[in-house]
Amino acid sequence: MVEGEPLCILLVEDNPDHAELALRNLSDAGLANRVFHVEDGEAALDYLHNRGRFVDQLSYPRPHLVLLDLRLPKVDGIEVLKQVKASEQLKAIPVVILTTSAAERDLAQAYDHYANSYLTKPVDFDSFSRLLQDLGFYWLAWNKRPSG
Repeated sequence: MVEGEPLCILLVEDNPDHAELALRNLSDAGLANRVFHVEDGEAALDYLHNRGRFVDQLSYPRPHLVLLDLRLPKVDGIEVLKQVKASEQLKAIPVVILTTSAAERDLAQAYDHYANSYLTKPVDFDSFSRLLQDLGFYWLAWNKRPSG
């Protein structure tokens, strides 16, 4: 990431209430200049590979962070994660699993496919808001990454 470069997050979330809460919290915290939201795994892969409606790289820049739900229509979150981490162009992008599932199988599968973090969504609004703020600060403000 280049100093002063606008921060970009890709939110992959099919639940409209969870997406709205995440978008509002990330915006309120002022953590990212742009947050792009897609509702299924196929759209996430199209965005990341600049395909289909996301072909314009100026309008749809490479994200600095992907927040990825597991239970998604069309292509599930684990498959999205596998494809991102298998791509030379995409594998350095941090992918944080943000899901309602606390199942050990899901957790193990996510880390087996190189998720950078796995977070279970809290059920109450305040805890979810705090989690998103802390998450944003960690990945976009505090965490150091090589440029390029």
